[in-house]
Amino acid sequence: MAPLADLYQLSMAYGHWRARRHRAPAAAELFFRRGPFGGSFALGAGLAEALRCLRAFRFSNADVAYLRSVLPSTTEDAFFEYLSTLDASEVTVVAVPEGSVVFPRVPFLQVKGPLLVVQLLETMLLCLVNYASLVATNAARFRFLAGPDVKLIEMGLRRAQGPDGALSASKYSYIGGFDSTSNVLAGKLYDIPVRGTIAHSFIMSFTSLEEVQPREVLPQGGGEPVDLLALAVSWLQRVCELLQTPPERTNQGELAAFVSYAITFPGNFQGLLDTYCVRRSGLPNFCAVALALQQLGYRAIGVRLDSGDLAKQSKEIRGVLRACGAHFQVPWFESIPIAVSNDISEQSLEEFSREGSEIDVIGIGTNLVTCPLQPSLGCVYKLVEVNGSPCLKLTEDEEKMTIPGTKMIYRLSDAAGHPFMDLMALEEEPSPSAGQELVVRVLGQLGETSKVVPTTVEPLHRTYFSDGQVCEPLPSLTEVRTHAQVSLSLLNPAHRRLHDPQPYPVAVTERLHQLLTTLQQASQ
Repeated sequence: MAPLADLYQLSMAYGHWRARRHRAPAAAELFFRRGPFGGSFALGAGLAEALRCLRAFRFSNADVAYLRSVLPSTTEDAFFEYLSTLDASEVTVVAVPEGSVVFPRVPFLQVKGPLLVVQLLETMLLCLVNYASLVATNAARFRFLAGPDVKLIEMGLRRAQGPDGALSASKYSYIGGFDSTSNVLAGKLYDIPVRGTIAHSFIMSFTSLEEVQPREVLPQGGGEPVDLLALAVSWLQRVCELLQTPPERTNQGELAAFVSYAITFPGNFQGLLDTYCVRRSGLPNFCAVALALQQLGYRAIGVRLDSGDLAKQSKEIRGVLRACGAHFQVPWFESIPIAVSNDISEQSLEEFSREGSEIDVIGIGTNLVTCPLQPSLGCVYKLVEVNGSPCLKLTEDEEKMTIPGTKMIYRLSDAAGHPFMDLMALEEEPSPSAGQELVVRVLGQLGETSKVVPTTVEPLHRTYFSDGQVCEPLPSLTEVRTHAQVSLSLLNPAHRRLHDPQPYPVAVTERLHQLLTTLQQASQ
């Protein structure tokens, strides 16, 4: 993975090597400047992948040969020989646990090591963290809007930015709170639950009942095979009579598709209702097949809609399911899950909530995996110390000014358990204590001091990589997902709001502010 870098990283590496500064101890931080999607927070993700790449960081002979062809011909041979010996054995990485809530300007991870290596790692780490954190955060926003009870399926494989983007989307949307994915390879690789049923093309491929082969299914409790098609046709007459819908207006090809699918998967039958007309055809045909299966001891697992006014239709469908359940004395029928898809966005979920719906399952693709509201998190990677001397990027735009020095990060929480401030302190400063009055300066308001008294103080960073090895046990994807949901649940509702949230304060200690001021004055 070492060549996963921008060319200028190699050019700068050669510059450091020529100046004999390549082994100078250095530290860099990876962070983002603004909360994504107009919110106040992000979910930190991609750490495990970054650590795996660090462990494998080295240039192969083929890599070095290629670099010889792209760097200037005046580049010394000894530099390429040096590159062939490089690894991450002298690198230390401290980071926020994956799945944690992270706020703007707060380092997700800090990297220490020889200057040349720290510089070479920049692009690789940004690549691995940027999209992972963005899509995890996007997924968390969808989860907030959907509420805790609705099942969310990630189904963006065909719309993602290539196979690697699709796999990342499946993995990190699961961390953000989705329940499953349609992506079979992601399910295999990451042990994510996989869900899926049928598409319109399957239903459209049938045109008549004569195409149903075979026609029989074994009852759940055993016994002789039963002609499911004939049973469904008889049930269709009764359903249409109840719904006051002429049975001849139902689509026979659709009924054939439903029956064929039900015969193949009698315990996992789900009907896609909107290939033709939901009310006139899809719903009666589904109810007929589901009731036929019920007579044989099976339960249909749901219906799906992929077009139209989804909230309104869900309520109409629930009414029909309740009517059938009551009329035919099948109590579970009224609670058959209703799933929807069709370019679902945050706005869609807000409309479902505002209008009320009977939706139980939502499949989301394009607006989840492509993150159209904000295509990049905008993480940056900045040097904060070289050779023991703090570094400062000075700019008239305070947002782009870096905070110098190697630091400890603390999360301060109130009596309700809500985080209310993240505090940056110099590494050598004593740790703040719970119940202690702290004098701090909030970023964006550095000209004035504030006093806070935290109920709890939590150091945010842990050491994950040292001496070329991962030194902290890495949690499973499911454990990261659980941590993410707990981390999100602790947010103050004012900071959790998706629109116009209250800004989350990030502060520095007085000593760190003094260092910042000294460096600013020295550079003027």
